[in-house]
Amino acid sequence: MNGEEARAERAGEAMQIDETDRRIIAATQGGLPLVPAPYAAVAESLGLGEGEVIARMKAMQARGIIRRIAIAPNHYALGMKANGMTVWDVADEEAEALGAKVGALDFVSHCYLRPRALPAWPYNLFAMVHGRSRDEVEEKRARIRALLGAALGSDDVLYSTRILKKTGLRLRPAEKPAKGEADVSPL
Repeated sequence: MNGEEARAERAGEAMQIDETDRRIIAATQGGLPLVPAPYAAVAESLGLGEGEVIARMKAMQARGIIRRIAIAPNHYALGMKANGMTVWDVADEEAEALGAKVGALDFVSHCYLRPRALPAWPYNLFAMVHGRSRDEVEEKRARIRALLGAALGSDDVLYSTRILKKTGLRLRPAEKPAKGEADVSPL
């Protein structure tokens, strides 16, 4: 087996889950329960211990099955009616360090780097900013612009016009096997 085949085999092993993992994913794919001890509530619903649920979720995260566990608030319901994805053309050699600074700002909900699509799209740094008005978003955008300083080439903002449904990992529903087939649920 060559190196590439070995890597592919390890990747396939990393993505395998057992029935208990599958049940945990199914129980949490719509979100964790909004209770003081959400993992305990999930564990109780599955007949497991809280520690086992937490350990299994951490293991699935380490293997890349679960990328992250995060809150996805409805900014509109929180009064944030102006939501803009700010886009920045920053010097490539400074992009990672600057992205970390922008992402640490308390008014930036998420920040990431992406490749440019030249010549039409020169932007490589993206930061989502929320505000009660476009003026508030523009004020926050000016703060980011000042932080980026001389590394900034150009920037723009793309305002949301509607709410897009945010979802996490979803398992395909198990199909009833045909007569004679194994009862195995695909991911």
